[in-house]
Amino acid sequence: MALIPKRVKYRKSQRRSRKGLATRGSSLAFGEYGLKVLENGWIKNTQIEAARVALTRHVRRGGRIYVRIFPDKPVTKKPAETRMGKGKGEPEFWVAVVRRGKVLVEMEGIPQELARAALRLAAAKLPLRTRFVTRESA
Repeated sequence: MALIPKRVKYRKSQRRSRKGLATRGSSLAFGEYGLKVLENGWIKNTQIEAARVALTRHVRRGGRIYVRIFPDKPVTKKPAETRMGKGKGEPEFWVAVVRRGKVLVEMEGIPQELARAALRLAAAKLPLRTRFVTRESA
């Protein structure tokens, strides 16, 4: 299942700033355990999906998983060996812009040690540093 928007107002977008802290989505809202990001950056739709698959495989049928981010920003690329000019490239992939403190994934209904191990596997699929958080620590 590809994580991309069904439709967008504009096909191409500007890069914008990656600075600052997350003002929304910085605390656990749905589950008991979560994965909080410690750096600003972009997470691709393929990386989000890889992390989700790693989580669901590790916990088997137990627990519930909430993915709190969605890739809604198109990133364009120009073809290899193309001269400068001739406009902006075509959209290549989609990214979710994340800022420090944002909770990426939440889980519930499983023991803490299993959740910690599963979220460590998911974190390995992501390009940014993350931290395991619980309801008590948050």
